[in-house]
Amino acid sequence: MSDLFSALRLPIPALPAGMVLLRRRADPAALWPVIQGLAAQSPFRFMTTKRGGTMAAAMTSAGACGWVSDARGYRYESRDPLTGQPWPAMPKAFAALAADAAAEAGFPGFAPDACLVNRYAVRAGMGLHRDGDERDFDQPIVSVSLGLPASFLVGGLDKDDKPQAIGLESGDVLVFGGPARLLYHGIRPVKAGEDPLFGPFRYNLTFRRAR
Repeated sequence: MSDLFSALRLPIPALPAGMVLLRRRADPAALWPVIQGLAAQSPFRFMTTKRGGTMAAAMTSAGACGWVSDARGYRYESRDPLTGQPWPAMPKAFAALAADAAAEAGFPGFAPDACLVNRYAVRAGMGLHRDGDERDFDQPIVSVSLGLPASFLVGGLDKDDKPQAIGLESGDVLVFGGPARLLYHGIRPVKAGEDPLFGPFRYNLTFRRAR
């Protein structure tokens, strides 16, 4: 076993209040064909930022609305701008996983209407940001890690607060709400590897109540 995977299987670290890490809570083998079905309807794409840059992770969405980024800014829309069609419906397996994980973490009644699916190639990451485009910050975020391991960064309410790193592996579910809901967070560049199911990629499902 590599040092990287050994490190990822250490006990769950101390986390900020409102943040709960559920190790191996999701079943990657069950979720992989669902992701493939979604991508067949709404393909992965690299969105642009409002400043003209290109996102490092390829993205698609499922649910009543999907997260969109372009020159107009960040927002949720009911239709996929790439296909002109509504986003794929939220899969029942996705909704059940998100609701059950949220309840286990202390946030019962979570019913996500959006799932942002990110695909990270090797060396792709995401800078510190917070999920602030939703209407109700009383609703938690449920984040599911699949494929290659990753180092998740979580900081404070100020972007300049020094973040701590949390090792995530395939099947881990991270839930954050309450005082952790608007903390800055990000992903360090994904290290090279080959996952048995997902190949040289990390996938992330981020469930939100957007509207």
